[in-house]
Amino acid sequence: MPPPKRFLLRLDPRLFDALRRWADDDLRSVNAQIEYLLSDRVRRAGRLPTRRARPSKRDGSSDASSADADGEAAMVNLFN
Repeated sequence: MPPPKRFLLRLDPRLFDALRRWADDDLRSVNAQIEYLLSDRVRRAGRLPTRRARPSKRDGSSDASSADADGEAAMVNLFN
């Protein structure tokens, strides 16, 4: 996996404080919260490339769609 990209992000202080409180509630860092929110929104917009399936250690096959479906079912709609 390539190393994560780093860049400077300027935010309104009120937005940063809201993100910090939200991250604290979700037991995440502010960075992890921002990445989670962006990833979720990009995925919902259909702009995130799909992951390649990894072989299962049990039988050599993988069902990545069921893992994604379980994760999607657990997510809260953050933007509506």
